[in-house]
Amino acid sequence: MLVVITYDVNTQDASGRRRLRQIAKQCVNYGQRVQNSVFECLLDAAQCRLLQARLCDIMDPVKDSLRFYYLGDRYQTKIEHFGAKTGYAPEEPLIL
Repeated sequence: MLVVITYDVNTQDASGRRRLRQIAKQCVNYGQRVQNSVFECLLDAAQCRLLQARLCDIMDPVKDSLRFYYLGDRYQTKIEHFGAKTGYAPEEPLIL
């Protein structure tokens, strides 16, 4: 299923900046960054629960927020993209 993960981390102090880097690093391991604090991740249910637990362990629930949007397996019809950056197909191989 395709899951869109967004986060907002309070970076007013060094610990917040560290949390921001750690959350982004975990998200990069599972998906593609599509905007600064937005990732599209193609996950199965177990991977989703694992990533959610890892991110919740990193974040400060008083200062930060995480959002998970579950688009499911038929996500192709639910996404429209406009603008400069081209889209990508999450199920296709990503060549760096």
